[in-house]
Formats: sequence, C-alpha cells, structure tokens
Amino acid sequence: MINPTPRYFRKVNRKLLRNTYENKSFKLKFGSMGIQAIEYGFLTVRQIEAVRRTITSRLKRKGKVWIRAFPDYPRTSKPKEVRMGRGKGNISHWVCYIKPGRILFEAECKEVDRLKEALTFALRKFPFFTQIIMRNNKF
Repeated sequence: MINPTPRYFRKVNRKLLRNTYENKSFKLKFGSMGIQAIEYGFLTVRQIEAVRRTITSRLKRKGKVWIRAFPDYPRTSKPKEVRMGRGKGNISHWVCYIKPGRILFEAECKEVDRLKEALTFALRKFPFFTQIIMRNNKF
C-alpha cells in the first residue's frame, strides 16, 4: 500500500475541486497507453492498489506499470455516535484529488491486445469515469 511520508501538519483543510482541467499531468510520459480521468473525484489508497493489482495480474509480468496518482491529502472522520463539536476527527485514510484530464496510470507492453484488455478491466475499479488513451495513435 502507498503511504505518504509524515508531515508537519497532519490534518489539512478540505481542498475545493473547482471547474478547471488538469494542466500538469495530462500527457503520457512513460508508457504507450494510459488511463485518463474524465470526471472530478478522488482516489483512495485501496482503489489505487486494486487498479495496480488488476493491471499487473492481467499483463502477467510481461509489461510495466507506472502509477501517476499519489495519495497525499489526509481525510478525517469522527467515530460513530460521537456528538458534534470537540474538534476535528482523526485521519481515516489518504486520498488523491483528481481533475478531468489527469493521467492516473500508464503501462507498456509488447502485446498490445493484452495491454488494452488489462486497462479495460482496470477501468471498472475507478469510482468516476475514465478512458484509455494511446501515445501518438501508433496502434
């Protein structure tokens, strides 16, 4: 599982998802195919791990996978049946905020059909709409 390094301030303010598109990581850099987000949302550590396991098991160690989404924002929650007030809750899990256009995963494999099949199976694991993109339309 992916966990970020300890930080000076453990709890941060909730980040707003504004009506903008991703302007940093919207191009493929490592692999020949990738998964790109179409909607806003956030990915938890468990969801990232589930997608990684799906892709690597479908590729059967014949390709390489790069994870471009890193969970670096803590989400807090209070225990059940606790009254209002008394401060912010403890950190429950870490998330990665996603904007439309962001590349989440990249993969490289010599067998293109196997790679495409692995990525289509991985699309089902995301809680928002995603699509498969290719580099320079080689295929």
